[in-house]
Amino acid sequence: MCPSPKILDDWLTGTLDRLTGLLKPHTPSSRPSHHSQPWWTPHLTILHREYHKAARLARKQGTSALRETANLSSRGYFKAIKVVKNKHWSSFLLSATPQNLWMAKRFASGLAPPHFPSHPGAETPQEMNKALMGHFFPPKAACSPPPRLRPQCSAPPLTTEEIAHALSKSSSSSAPGPDGITYLTWKRVNAINPSILLEILFLLVSLGYHLALLKGANGVVLDKPGKLSYESPFSFRIILLLRTVSNILERIIAARLLLAARSRGLIHRNQCGSLPGLSTCDACLTLMNDVKTLQWPRLKVSSLFLDIKAGFDNVDNSTLACILGEGGIFRYLVSWVASFLAERSCMRVFQGAPGTPAPVNVGAPQGTPISPLLFLIYVSPLHFRSPQGLMLSCVDDFTLTTASLSYRGNIRRLQEPFMTIQGKAVRLGISFSILKTQLIH
Repeated sequence: MCPSPKILDDWLTGTLDRLTGLLKPHTPSSRPSHHSQPWWTPHLTILHREYHKAARLARKQGTSALRETANLSSRGYFKAIKVVKNKHWSSFLLSATPQNLWMAKRFASGLAPPHFPSHPGAETPQEMNKALMGHFFPPKAACSPPPRLRPQCSAPPLTTEEIAHALSKSSSSSAPGPDGITYLTWKRVNAINPSILLEILFLLVSLGYHLALLKGANGVVLDKPGKLSYESPFSFRIILLLRTVSNILERIIAARLLLAARSRGLIHRNQCGSLPGLSTCDACLTLMNDVKTLQWPRLKVSSLFLDIKAGFDNVDNSTLACILGEGGIFRYLVSWVASFLAERSCMRVFQGAPGTPAPVNVGAPQGTPISPLLFLIYVSPLHFRSPQGLMLSCVDDFTLTTASLSYRGNIRRLQEPFMTIQGKAVRLGISFSILKTQLIH
């Protein structure tokens, strides 16, 4: 008999919490790079040691002579730092080259202070947190919870090679999520005992289930550079940081889903971006080749560029499950994707944030390894064969290209495929941004 989701969540949460408690003391903290203080000298190390030694003695014994010695040591230490910094800066400017000239300008200008998110009518951190929540994650109809857990016979066994490959694709310097455990720690754990991750993740794969604990994320609010005003939430963006063990599982599922989706035609051959071996450069070169080919018989060529508005946020869980199920994807993958997208939560991180998680319904969450693939499968039905022109896409950007004897004729020829793709988009619950739509002759 298969356990209920709550029992499984409680058991796996307790297991991961105990494991996190064991790993936390051994998780390496980031150390300053040797490039961060290139002006530091061995003489400053000696002065630094003497300064702290004198300060400790002055605090411990408190005599006037020791306090005077500590003050003299402090003034000498910080004066030496100022002299060494000025000397290093002068030497850097004298040896400046065209390659590092702009670096010198950035050093002289200094870093711009971070901007604090603001919203009309929001005065307290709690009000600001609620306003940012409504901006980044507008309320939608909640996803239906996944059905009762059942063992998935179609799920092939998880292998240590899959886990090792997923870890090799993960950067050791990536910021961790709420648990603070880095990829470097998991790499060392897997090298010592591969069965730890294998036993935890195999249970989730075999049941087609994503643990509720792994759906929580820290949403770091960052300001967008170069904005004229920071009085609106539109001048900020949010970066989601999930638990690294969740990202490891997502990479494994993404690799399996990509193989199955390609073999069953759920990814169109004209889709580029977020796919192995197909980048933005491939999309640009393909478009350039199509244009040059159409221009060869002296035809006039026009391209209509479309951008999906808030693409990832508008992925509907039930519609995606239907696309995967009707496409012949294994049942355990469909079940896992439905569980992954349902009942997520996020805790905003900004200066003065209350630090309380809140439920969100965001479609496919950005910043996860599998979300780009889910989005590509979701928008694949937008592609169709048109006698009026050619279609190409790169993630959420679509291009319709046509050719005729005149540019006016191209505009008329583009209207039919545009109405077709717009109708398909409406059925998927997505739309194109008018501000980002461009027509190029």
